[in-house]
Amino acid sequence: MLRIEAVDYQNPSHVAALLSMLDHYAQDPMGGGDPLPEATREKLAAEMAKRPHVWSLLAWNDAGEPVGLVNCVEGFSTFAASSVCNIHDIAVRAGYRGQGVAQQLLAAVAEKAKARGCCKLTLEVLDGNEPAKLAYQKFGFKPYELDASMGKAEFWQAYL
Repeated sequence: MLRIEAVDYQNPSHVAALLSMLDHYAQDPMGGGDPLPEATREKLAAEMAKRPHVWSLLAWNDAGEPVGLVNCVEGFSTFAASSVCNIHDIAVRAGYRGQGVAQQLLAAVAEKAKARGCCKLTLEVLDGNEPAKLAYQKFGFKPYELDASMGKAEFWQAYL
């Protein structure tokens, strides 16, 4: 049985679990394959705590170990004139994948996002991450498009 709870960025055990899970994800090929930089580890929780539109959930196993993490950032939909919840990171510890952890985290995110007045959930996923894509599709996600003749939306970035 999993226990899912909101991360308290002031709680040292929550911060340690958040950093452990995020580092686990970062070192996975789907997270880039490199450890979380020390400078990021040192300031992440404090920076997240400063932002009321950033929130996280942790999934704990029966032994009290973190096995799943989701970091969310609220944005805004001009077309819906409403908040949107972007799932910025979702990670499940190796050994717990394929056991429904992601589905439980997604359900908890959906519940919290609805309570916060969000109209939809968004996320980005690497094209080659088939297990994640299957999990997201199972939950009801699909690629985004406004008009089929214009194609699906792509996630782009430009570093500053």
